[in-house]
Parts: sequence; C-alpha cells; structure tokens
Amino acid sequence: MHFIPEELDTYVVNHTQKEPDLLQQLNRETYQKILQPRMLSGAYQGRVLSMLSKIINPKNILEIGTYTGYSAICLAEGLQVNGELHTIDINEELEGFQRKYFDLSDYGKQIHQHIGDATQIIPNLDKKFDLVFIDADKPNYPVYFDLVINKINSGGIILSDNVLWTGKVIEEVKDDDLSTKALLHYNQLLVEDQRIETVLLPIRDGLTISRKI
Repeated sequence: MHFIPEELDTYVVNHTQKEPDLLQQLNRETYQKILQPRMLSGAYQGRVLSMLSKIINPKNILEIGTYTGYSAICLAEGLQVNGELHTIDINEELEGFQRKYFDLSDYGKQIHQHIGDATQIIPNLDKKFDLVFIDADKPNYPVYFDLVINKINSGGIILSDNVLWTGKVIEEVKDDDLSTKALLHYNQLLVEDQRIETVLLPIRDGLTISRKI
C-alpha cells in the first residue's frame, strides 16, 4: 500500500541507499521459497531500520518476529562491536534459513536466535536493551510492550512495525478483526503511556518510534 503517490514513492526509493548484495539475495530467496514473502521488511524499510540502528548504536537489540532474518541483519548493522542481537520467532522451520544468512553476514556471531513463544522467552532474557523491534503477531503487540518496557534502558527505543495495517486503523473495524482491534489499542497505548515519547511515521505500513524517558 502506498501512502504517498506511487511515482513519489518510487522517487524516494531511488534516492535511498541501495540494499547490500547479501540482502538482495535473501530477499530473492525468500520470494522464491518461503510462504507469505510480503512479511519481509524489504529494501527501503530495511535501510530505514539500518539507519536508525546506526544512529542509536545499540549494545543490545531485541527483535520480536524474525521471519527470514532480513530485518535482523539490517538492525545488526548498527550494533556496537561487542553488541548482541536477540531475535525471537515461533516458526522453527525457518531457523536454518535464518542462520544461513546470519552466518553469511558480518554479524553471525552477534545474532542469537530464540525459537518459541515470545511471551515465554522475553521474561527469561537477562538483558537490558537499547533497541527493540516489534514485528510479530499483531494481537500480542500490547503484551510485548508490557514485557519489554522494563527491559529497555533509559533513552532506549522501541520500533513497532505495521501500525497502520494497510489503512485499516481508520476504517470501520469488523467484529472478528482481532489484529486491527489490537493495533488500535496499541497505538493509543503508545501515545498515552507516560514512560515513553512516541512518533508514528507513515513509512510503508507504518513504523512507530517510541523513546523511553
């Protein structure tokens, strides 16, 4: 979905740094072999994630929702030399695909995979994070926020993906649309929670930046 005219969107993409060759390969193989390839962050948003991570220069990153590993590698580009990225995904069938590309990148030794239910894994991570990226099942977004907010250092950042949900957040919500209902609640939560300051960016399907005060 384009939130600006398609011609202008194309201009934006054409004047943004190109994705690295490895990520081009990951992108291509995801579309060839993996179900629901639209879940991939993609080249433009990947460069946005990379840039934000480089600005933050985090020591520890938490990613909720790995998929094929594209966004993890983008975020890892900003890690400190001794930093770590912990990424969680419930789909064990993708673990080998992810690890192949992690190890082909410059950050393989810094990226740690966790397979299973994120609501069970996050409480057991004995880490403080400078950057958290939430890009998993939408009904659990408010739950993930509650689980990570006390694991983030002061000044740390939460990035939340798909918060515009192809525009459904401003449409009439169907009774059985749990994802849209959860995102409406989540977006309101981010605005009202006094522990953070938030800006929602209309990038692709919506990306929220929340900074812990």
